Parts: sequence; C-alpha cells; structure tokens
Amino acid sequence: MTNVPAEARRNAIVLSAAQAIIGSANPVALSVGGLVGYSLLGTDKSLATAPVTAFVFGMAIGALPAAAAIRALGQKNGFQTGTLITAIGGILATFALMNSNFWLFTVALAALGVGNSFVQQFRFAAADNAPHEFKARAISFVLAGGVVTALLGPQIVIFTKELLQPVMFAGSFASIIVLAAFGAVILSFLKPPSKREAASQTANLPARPLGEVISEPRFIAAMICGVGSYALMSFVMTGAPLAMVGCGFSTDEATLGISWHVMAMFGPSFFTGRLIQRFGAENIVAVGLGLLILCAVVALSGLQLWQFWTALILLGIGWNFGFIGATAIVSETYRPSEKAKVQGFHDLVLFSTVAFASLMSGATYNAFGWNVLNWIVFPVCFLCLAALAILAKSRRAKTA
Repeated sequence: MTNVPAEARRNAIVLSAAQAIIGSANPVALSVGGLVGYSLLGTDKSLATAPVTAFVFGMAIGALPAAAAIRALGQKNGFQTGTLITAIGGILATFALMNSNFWLFTVALAALGVGNSFVQQFRFAAADNAPHEFKARAISFVLAGGVVTALLGPQIVIFTKELLQPVMFAGSFASIIVLAAFGAVILSFLKPPSKREAASQTANLPARPLGEVISEPRFIAAMICGVGSYALMSFVMTGAPLAMVGCGFSTDEATLGISWHVMAMFGPSFFTGRLIQRFGAENIVAVGLGLLILCAVVALSGLQLWQFWTALILLGIGWNFGFIGATAIVSETYRPSEKAKVQGFHDLVLFSTVAFASLMSGATYNAFGWNVLNWIVFPVCFLCLAALAILAKSRRAKTA
C-alpha cells in the first residue's frame, strides 16, 4: 500500500497543476465578459452580462456530459476532451471579437463554461484516485491550484488585452487557446488508478439507481452544505463590489477586496485536507459555516473599507472549509460504478444554484441593499447546520 499514496499524490499534483493553468480561463471570461458584452452591443445594453450568464450556464449544463465523457473515455482522455472544448471556446471568442459578433461571443463563453465543467471534475478525480485516508487532502491539492489561477488569470488579461489591437481583449481570449494546450500537456502525465486499486473496485457491489444514492442522509447533508456554501459565497461576493462602490470607495479598492477574497478562497487548501483528516469532514464544514455567519456579522457591523475586506476574507475561508469538506463527504457516498452519474448530478445542481445566486445578488442589492443581502446568510447557514446535526443524530442512533 505504500506506493498507492505516492501515486495518488502524483495524480493530485498533476490535477492541481492542470487546475491552475486551464482554470485560468475562468477569471479571464468572468472578469471581462461583461465589459466585452457591453462594448459589442448597440444603444440597448440590457444584455451586457448575457455572455457571463452563458458561461455559468455552460458549466451547469456541461456537468452531466462531462462526467459521462470521463467515465466513457477514462480520466486522461476525458479531461483532454475538456481542454479541446476550452480551446474551441477561445477560438470562437477571439473570432467573435474580431468580427464584433455579440451572439457568437455569447456562444463562445457558453463553450468555455462547458470546458470548465470538466475542470470542476478534477477534484472528484483526485479523490477517486486516492485511498480513503488521502481523499480530503487530494481534493485540497487540486483546489490549491486555484491560488495560481487567482493570480494568473487577471495578469493574463492585463498583459494581453491589447495584444491584437485595435480589438480590445481579443488577445486575452486567444491566450485561452495557449492555456488549453499547456493544460493538455500537463494532463498527459495523469496515470489511471493502479491495478491493485482497480481490482478492489471491481469487487464492489453493482451500481444503484441514482435516486437511491442521492436519497441517503449523508449525501443529502453534504449536498445541502456544499451547495449552500458555494451559493452564499457567490451571492455575497457578487454584491460586495457594488456595495463598496456604492459607499464611495474606488473600483481599485473594490477590486483589491475581491483579490483578497479569492486568495482566502484557495489559500487554506494547502492545509484544509489535513484538518479534515484530523478532525473529520463534518466538523470542518461546521467551522466553515460558522465563518460564513461571522462574515455576515462583520458585514452588518458597518460600512468601513476594513469591514468589507474582512467580511470578504472570512467569506473565502468559510467557502473553502465548507466546500472542500462537503466534497470530501460526497466522495464517500457512492460506489466507483456510480461516480459518473452522482458527480454529474451533484455539479448540475451545484452550478445551477450558484448561477441563480449570482443572478439574484445584484437584484437583491438593488432592491433591498447590502444589509438585507447579508441577512440572507443566516437562514441558509442554519439550514446547513441543521442538516449536519440531523446527520450526526442519525449516525449516533445507528451506533447506539
């Protein structure tokens, strides 16, 4: 068994590196998608954010096909298919910008979203390739690649936005083709599970119907906590820049606050897996939810810049603990023969909810303000904590 953790660690590192490179297409699309949409439209700018919405929608609808492709083709070939879709999205986006075609650009971002749905499967692949005691750390390894993504993505936009002058940002989307190519090279080093691991997996019971798996209390609790953590992060993060600028702070100050937030999202990944291994996934999820509640408390305490920034940092760390912990729990609820459909269903629900939360954030802020937006954090977190409490009670009842 000594060589299994080494192999699992190698695959986790490969997937983390691929996450860092291919995942950088995500901030490129999200940071300038709205600006490009605005510039391509005529006098009516109401659909300016449609390309960004298309990107998130692409992630949601791509979840099930991505999981199915990975199962049919194997992890390496399945993920290579994802890089190809990402490259096609970059090509279409560049062509659309060169020809000032708004709707083609929207389709291109939807394709980039589908490509990103394959990237979202990296965390499950790392867990599937790892023994039980290394699953949480493997997931953390992959999400730690987000630290590089948080730094690399914005820098790509800065240095390439005028590369194909006079068309602004065409160079940024052309760079996604290069990212996909480098990602494909990195993924070529991914190894399938060892024969010993594969043999043990074939001894498992046959696949159960999806409805049976997702109706288990452990899966339901993990799904509620994972979706709740991610949706709240998107909900508050999306509204925070609007609130900061609305309070008189500069766009640079708002952007710096989001940068701190993104670093807080992924920075803890270097040790979150060890914390889960030591204290248990459920306890770390509970701590993450507590941090999300603390984020709302700080946000409601005042409108100074330090309060916005502190709330955003707490929001990022809370998401990290809540989401990684919930993902670790989900990875233990299905058999190997069930993983494609369960993972695909999970991410379909997850990113559909996140897209809705992001959409409702701006509407909530505009209609009710920053305070109401943060008050919504409390009932969602209490629902998640209640799910954990019910799960703990049912487990105690079984062992009694």
